Amino acid sequence: RENFIHLCNPHLEKMKEDILYHFALGTGTHDFPALFGDVKFVCVGGSPSRMKAFIAYIAEELGLGSPGCDYPNICAGTDRYAMYKVGPVLSVSHGMGIPSISIMLHELIKLLYHAKCSDITIIRIGTSGGIGLEPGSVVITRQSVDATFKPQLEQVVLGKTVIRSTNLDEQLAKELMQCSKEIGQFHTVIGNTMCTLDFYEGQGRLDGAICLYDEEEKLQYLKNAYDSGVRNIEMESSVFAAMCNLSGLKAAVVCVTILNRLEGDQISSSHDVLVEYQQRPQKLVGYFIKKSLGKV
Repeated sequence: RENFIHLCNPHLEKMKEDILYHFALGTGTHDFPALFGDVKFVCVGGSPSRMKAFIAYIAEELGLGSPGCDYPNICAGTDRYAMYKVGPVLSVSHGMGIPSISIMLHELIKLLYHAKCSDITIIRIGTSGGIGLEPGSVVITRQSVDATFKPQLEQVVLGKTVIRSTNLDEQLAKELMQCSKEIGQFHTVIGNTMCTLDFYEGQGRLDGAICLYDEEEKLQYLKNAYDSGVRNIEMESSVFAAMCNLSGLKAAVVCVTILNRLEGDQISSSHDVLVEYQQRPQKLVGYFIKKSLGKV
């Protein structure tokens, strides 16, 4: 059925036990339906501390927790990822870059499948470099594009190049945009997000250990990206979109911009300003969850 998770792997049905190694969880040792069967919203982000802060925030917003309440890390048996849960919301860290989030997503999607979850909405929240936007703007991703501005993920499987779509749920993006308008606290746009394999050269920075291009070439590249519809740059959205598409998951990416890359490469805002910026995707997604549950 369409509203249930579907796995593109017939081999899993033949396994007596499925060990989710990087979560320190397994179907032989944990009752997945009992632990996770009520999950309806999954939020993922790079930092374990940020995802713990998110679960504390959403718990208070939904009236399921109190200030200062502690939330145990479900993946405490490993130091790879952190996972927190309150009510119908699961919050999971994914580390930095395509390889790290890919590993996490394989095990997360299997977890949701083994738990018999249905009608799942999954949202990546995070930070990004903006293009042509004021720092602090929030970007809801229409399409994730690669470093050549194509809406695709190119992956090598068994020595062969596989191309996968990186479109995200259009209706979900519109719903999130409407939520931002209702909040009315920060500038939000829907635009394409460029997903790169690297933070420095891959994003056209001039301040890495290696840089064999000049500032004019960098600015031309970023302007070309802007003209193609790109409004921000990060390092996880393409594989996130591709894997969610294949698994039947309704997905979105919501990232705040912490600088305008047309004006520089280094992040110079104060710690307090950056903390407030990082809370903006959290506030938007929290409001969306409350609204979806009829609590607004």
